[in-house]
Amino acid sequence: MKQSYDRWLLFIVILLILVGLTAVYSSTSVVSPDLLAKYHKKGVMLSQFGFIRKQLLTVVLGAIAMFAAFKMPLGFVRKISVPLLVVSLVCLLLVFTKLGITAGGARRWIRIWPSTFQPSELVKLCMVIFLAGYMSMAKYSKEKFSSFLVPIVVMGIFQAVFLKQPDFGAAMSLALLTMSMLFLSGIRLRYLFSLGILGIPVIIKLISEPYRWKRVATFLDPWRDPQGSGFQLVQSFIALGSGGLSGVGLGEGKQKLFFLPEVHTDFIFSMIGEELGFIGAVVVALLFFAFFMRGISIAKKTSEPFHYYLAYGLSMMIAIQAIFNFAVVTGLLPTKGLPLPFISYGGSSLVINMTAVGLLLNVSKNSRQAAAAQGNLTPRNQSPGADPLKVSSHRETRMQPVSGRSQWRRGTGYSTYNRRHSAATDRVYGGSPGAARGLWR
Repeated sequence: MKQSYDRWLLFIVILLILVGLTAVYSSTSVVSPDLLAKYHKKGVMLSQFGFIRKQLLTVVLGAIAMFAAFKMPLGFVRKISVPLLVVSLVCLLLVFTKLGITAGGARRWIRIWPSTFQPSELVKLCMVIFLAGYMSMAKYSKEKFSSFLVPIVVMGIFQAVFLKQPDFGAAMSLALLTMSMLFLSGIRLRYLFSLGILGIPVIIKLISEPYRWKRVATFLDPWRDPQGSGFQLVQSFIALGSGGLSGVGLGEGKQKLFFLPEVHTDFIFSMIGEELGFIGAVVVALLFFAFFMRGISIAKKTSEPFHYYLAYGLSMMIAIQAIFNFAVVTGLLPTKGLPLPFISYGGSSLVINMTAVGLLLNVSKNSRQAAAAQGNLTPRNQSPGADPLKVSSHRETRMQPVSGRSQWRRGTGYSTYNRRHSAATDRVYGGSPGAARGLWR
C-alpha cells in the first residue's frame, strides 16, 4: 500500500524540531544573571529546565494542531477561510485591550493563561488560506483590477494594525507573502509594479521614524556603537565567527552566557553557528531549502487550484520567515523580531507553523488519493488507452500534449501543454487560471 502523505516533508520537520529543542536547551540550560533578573521582575523564577519544559509542551500542542489540520477536509478549510481571517483580525485587535501585553515598547501579545499568544503568526496562516480560496474562485480573473484590489485592501487593514502595535517586521512579511501569491496567480505585473512604486514613499516615511532609523543606521555600521545600539548584531557576528568550520562544541558556546541577548529566540541561529560551526549552520539552511522544495513538489502534484495555492502559500510563508531570520542574524537586514521557524523558542510560531505543516501533508494526501483514483477509473465515454485529457463545454476540445515534461507558467501552474491550448482551456472555463484539472500537475 502506497504512503498517503509526503513522509519526507514530515521527516524534515521532525529534524528541524529536534534541532530546535537541542538549541533551546543549550541556550537556556545556563541562565545568565541578566535574564534571571528580567524574568524575576515578571514574577517568574527561571530554572535549568524551565524553557525546555515549556518548549516540549508547545511541541505536543503543535503536534495535536498538526494532526487536526491533516485530518480536516480541505473543502471545509476553504469554506471557513473568511471566518478564519475575521477571527485572526479580532485576535490582533485584542492586543489593544486589557488582554494585551506590552514588551519592548510594542503590544504584540495577548494573555492566554498560563502563557501568551502572538496573533500576527495566526494572521499569516489565515491570510494564506484566504488567498488560496479567493484565487481559486471562478470569478477571480488575473486581468481584472478588482481581483487585485481585494487582497491588497485586506492586507492593508492588517498592516495598519501591525504598524499601530508597532510590528514593522510582521507588516513586511505579510506584504511579501501577499505579493508573492498574487504574482503566482498570474495577476498583471503592472498592478504589482504600480503598488511597489506607490509603496516606496510609505516605506520611507515609516523608516524615518527615529527608532527605526536608528536600527537602519546600526545595520549599516553596527561597529559604530558596539556597546549600545549595535551590541546585539556585533555579538551575533562574534558568535558566528567563533564557530569556525565545525564549531566550539554543543553546549560550549560562550555568547549565550552574558553577551548575546535573548539568544534562545530570534538569534538562536547565531548560537547554532557558534556551537556547530559553518557545517551545522549550512545543514540547518539546507533543511529549510529541502522543506521548501518538498512544498513545491506537493503543489506540483495536486489537481485542484485551491490545493495548489495553499501548498505554495504555506511553503512560502515558512520559507520567508526563515530567510528573514537568516538575513537579520548575518547582518543582511536590519534587526527585527522574527523567530526561526520550528527552532526558536516560542509557542505561537511553533504551533502555527506545525498547523501549516499539517495542511501541507493534507494536500499531499489528497493529491495522492486523487492520482490513485484517476489511475483506476476510465471515463464513461472513453475506451481504455485513449487520451484521457479532454475538456468539455457543450463541445469537446481535445488537448494534444507537446511534451512529456512538466513546465511551470505563471498563472496556470504546471502544464505539459502549449500556450495556445492553455488559452483555449481558460476561455472554456471562464478565464480562471488553472481551472481545468488537466492543467494542474
